[in-house]
Amino acid sequence: MLGGCSSPQPQAAPSTTTPSSTTSSAPTSTSATAPGDPVPASTGQCPYLSSDFVADANGEKVTKVQISADKPHPACFFYSFGNDKQLTVQVYVGDAGSATALVNKAAPIETSDKAELPGGWAGGSEATAKGAVYAVSKGGTAVVAVTDQKQTIKAKQVVKQTIAALGL
Repeated sequence: MLGGCSSPQPQAAPSTTTPSSTTSSAPTSTSATAPGDPVPASTGQCPYLSSDFVADANGEKVTKVQISADKPHPACFFYSFGNDKQLTVQVYVGDAGSATALVNKAAPIETSDKAELPGGWAGGSEATAKGAVYAVSKGGTAVVAVTDQKQTIKAKQVVKQTIAALGL
């Protein structure tokens, strides 16, 4: 019951626009903020994606792999020649609102194309200034792939393989 509040809202578009900043999107709870960006913590194998798969899917040789300290699934960072990051995959498991917020942060509703995968996964995909992103969530789980390639299909293939490999 919010009737009688006197702070005028200049924007009258209710549910189609979610946050343009990185703070709350207020879907279901006050804790629905996107998790932070993953940070490489060590060099090692990605537990759910092989370097060969990534090289085939993204079209670049993988020269190094780093993983984050995130639990239960670390983010994986794949590099190419010149130590350039070619692909990052982040898997979030937790609060449904935070999973949705992560997807909306990676592929904002306002700018991305709708993305759907079998099994109820939904989110967005779009080409960016530095490549492309494909991000989907289902319940309290989100999978985000960011590639240095302009084709979103490459990031989509990586997300599909991540979901399959982890049995999400």
